[in-house]
Amino acid sequence: MRLTSNQQAVLATLKEARGPLGAYALLDRLRSHGFSAPTQVYRALDRLQSCGLVHRLSTLNAYVCCACTATCRHDLRAFAICDECGSVSELADSDLSGCLDRWVKGNAFSLRGAAIELLGRCAGCGDSGSAANEGGKFRHSSRKENQDEH
Repeated sequence: MRLTSNQQAVLATLKEARGPLGAYALLDRLRSHGFSAPTQVYRALDRLQSCGLVHRLSTLNAYVCCACTATCRHDLRAFAICDECGSVSELADSDLSGCLDRWVKGNAFSLRGAAIELLGRCAGCGDSGSAANEGGKFRHSSRKENQDEH
């Protein structure tokens, strides 16, 4: 897959941020690369999403790089978002995928896509439920200071 220079710049900026960024935060960081309008960022993000390189987090209205490229089902994504520090961990779990696949088939539902966003506290913030991350299925990918306020 060949990416344009704008798409490459947006992807590199998301990787450098190592966390979720909104379109306007991306625009601010990319002005020195010649970006001047949000539409430039949104076009690049749309293409990067269609290529499976980034994901949109609806609850944060922000984007992150795909952390599970080898195991990611882009039609079914799950993320754990820490309320305290803003870290985002992408979940790649075949049990979850299987459960949803069985439900879809059993209910004759035509699934277009699914994004599950779990909200809570990560192990690093001292939540008593930190045992959920012990299996290593979460891949940490971000920090709150990268979020966009828009």
